[in-house]
Amino acid sequence: MLAFARDRHRFLLFGSPRRVDAETHRHRAEVLLESLLTLGPTFIKLGQLLSTRPDVLPPAYIDVLSALQDEVPPADWADARAVLEDEIGPLDDSFAEFDTEAISGASLGQVYRARVDPATAESQWGRADAGSREVAVKIRRPNIEELVAADLRVIKWSLPILLYFVDDSRAFSLENLADEFAKTIREEMDYEREAEMLREIRGNFADDDRFVIPDVVESHSGRRVLTMEYVEGTKINDLEELERKGIDRTRIAENLERAYLQMIMDDGVFHADPHPGNLAVTDDGRIVFYDFGMSGRVEPFVQEKIIEFYVAVANQDIDGILDALVEIGTLSPDADRGVMAEVMEIAIQDARGESVEQYRINQIVGQIEDSIYVFPFRLPKNLALVLRVATVVEGVCVTLEPDFDFISTATDYLTEEGYREESIRQYARETGRQIRRSGESLTRLAPKTERALDRLDRDDLFVRIGVEDEEDVFAKLAKRLVYGMLLTMSLFSMGVLYALEAPEGSIVAAVFSLVMMIQLYRSFRERKGIGTQPQFTRQNMRQRRGEE
Repeated sequence: MLAFARDRHRFLLFGSPRRVDAETHRHRAEVLLESLLTLGPTFIKLGQLLSTRPDVLPPAYIDVLSALQDEVPPADWADARAVLEDEIGPLDDSFAEFDTEAISGASLGQVYRARVDPATAESQWGRADAGSREVAVKIRRPNIEELVAADLRVIKWSLPILLYFVDDSRAFSLENLADEFAKTIREEMDYEREAEMLREIRGNFADDDRFVIPDVVESHSGRRVLTMEYVEGTKINDLEELERKGIDRTRIAENLERAYLQMIMDDGVFHADPHPGNLAVTDDGRIVFYDFGMSGRVEPFVQEKIIEFYVAVANQDIDGILDALVEIGTLSPDADRGVMAEVMEIAIQDARGESVEQYRINQIVGQIEDSIYVFPFRLPKNLALVLRVATVVEGVCVTLEPDFDFISTATDYLTEEGYREESIRQYARETGRQIRRSGESLTRLAPKTERALDRLDRDDLFVRIGVEDEEDVFAKLAKRLVYGMLLTMSLFSMGVLYALEAPEGSIVAAVFSLVMMIQLYRSFRERKGIGTQPQFTRQNMRQRRGEE
């Protein structure tokens, strides 16, 4: 934290910024990663969340923390069994078989395979010949509530100290991050909420045979235990196995993107943790979703703005993209639209699977480098999970198909659902209103022009000019003039005092001259921010593959 603060001000509260190379950033990120792993479950989750927040951390940190997996050794079976039996009753009465070796261990819970008895299977799946059915049983870690509560108190107490060392834009993001994290981790520990979200999302895809969402076994679930239908599948990033089974990876990537577009744009409820460990593919090419602990809802206003954003992307309407980002609260209204338009053009080019020229990236870096710590992107609370989904889904799709075209798939989806047609109709209505206003203005133009010419003829016309100075050019010029005059005066005084044989006075004048010289030099020096590179997921992935 102190090193990060000193990058902005060499002496914490004042001083020039420090230039930090990529290796130093990466070393710091690795130290942070080790600290998070040592601190335990809550901070592992925090690291995962930070890995999706480029508005909070530089790209080097994002890159290192993205490798943080929520995998820890499972708790002792005796402790886990106590939680299970306290929640749903004796183990032998509830399950026909139970494998006590956990198939996955996460920071908040662990998953076991088991079988429910035929009677439960028949009542759950409505088949008299169902027999015993295999299920996955998710059990919350013993005593995790107290540990998480203590860790959240530490984070809450630390936040004011953190905010003291960061600028306003990062303070906005950090406060939202802390609130979002506390809410998200509490929701993830509540398995009744997870079951509710799972059922709702399953219902939204009930008629779509491209996806499989496990069914909840109500009789064997509670606040700390969640029992679900066990669905076998190949891990979505196991490319060799998918290839061996003859599964079309491009179609899988397209279906995955469409699923999340539907969840976010249409349904308003979505699975928010689509990393490869939570996605699988059946032998017949259907996508299986696991683990709905991290899931969220999208407010109608946010849905509307996301649709506007995607329609603008589909139409390659850069101004429309920027307007949508400003309205949703992701982009500061004071942002340099010229620079941001360049950023969006490159992002669209990358999302289409086209290679991005390095000189264009370098050009953008040069434009934003001076203000990297006040970069105008920020994340409101209601958008953080949506961004996480977009980032992780992109990574999965690019793994499946390196040249996958996100924009083409999104454009097809928007067209099929009628969003683009509605956008065109709205544009036509707005154009009609603009034409009507223009006609009304033209009828008022002639009389106003005549009055202005009459005043000009009488020498009674005055022009008032207001000069905008967003870069404080006049203030800088005035400061330099004052420094220059003071320096000249002090140099002259030093010469006079030396000639009059007043060494003490000439020394004072010399020191004053030196101070003024330094101030004048500083006012002319171009201030640089911390050098960094924007992160383009597809390009970075290709570079890593080339290095490997």
